[in-house]
Order: sequence, then C-alpha cells, then structure tokens
Amino acid sequence: MPNHYEELARRLTGIGAVRRDLARNLPADCPPGPAAVLTVLDRHGEMRLGRLSELLAVDISVTSRHVAHVAERGWIVRETDPGDGRCRILRLTPAGRRLLAEIAGRYTAALERALADWADEDLAVLNTLLARLRSSF
Repeated sequence: MPNHYEELARRLTGIGAVRRDLARNLPADCPPGPAAVLTVLDRHGEMRLGRLSELLAVDISVTSRHVAHVAERGWIVRETDPGDGRCRILRLTPAGRRLLAEIAGRYTAALERALADWADEDLAVLNTLLARLRSSF
C-alpha cells in the first residue's frame, strides 16, 4: 500500500527544480533573493527589516544584503520609522512595482510555455490543490 505522504514528500522536492527553472526568467540584476524581498513587501506592505526577515524565513544578515541590493537599484526606499527613529521602514517604490509586474509577466509566460499541453481543468485543479496545500501550512 503506497504511503501518500512519502510520495508527496518526494514530489515536493521536485518543486525546487520548477522554482529554479522559473528563476531563470528573472532579470539579470534581480536574482531570487531580492525578488523575494520585493514580493513580500508587495504582498504584506511596508515593514521593518526584522519582520521582513521573519516572513522570508532567512537570517537577518541575508535579508539585509537583499534589501541593500534592491535599495541601491531604487526598487525600495528605507525611511525612518516615525515610532522609533533608530529603525527603518521598507517600502516599495513605483520602480519596484514595475519590476514586479515585469517578473509576473515573465513567470506567466514561462508557465504558459511549459504547461501549454495541459487542459484548463487540470490547471484549475492544480491551482486549487496548491492553494489548499499552502493554507494547510
């Protein structure tokens, strides 16, 4: 009798390959780490570095390097926190939003190419199950 959880664990490791293939579609000056910073800020709004690090689930030193990368390119701004002048609030800029739109277009095009032979119903089921999986965690 197959163990569905073991099979799922094996299948989920394959998602890493999908993510790496999608990352090849990122602009050359925006590797996956900085792209994740922009995505989290877009999804959750402005925040401090510590909160961003928590949401990314990476060490604050790594997050800080990614933040410096995107700030140097004008994709975010670091403004003084009015509640605590020692801290900075990170906020997307219009240039950062434009870059995210470009990335989304690139990802969508890559998925359309890779899954062109999938039926619409299969894509709908995949989307539903992936959303359900995410909500379970």
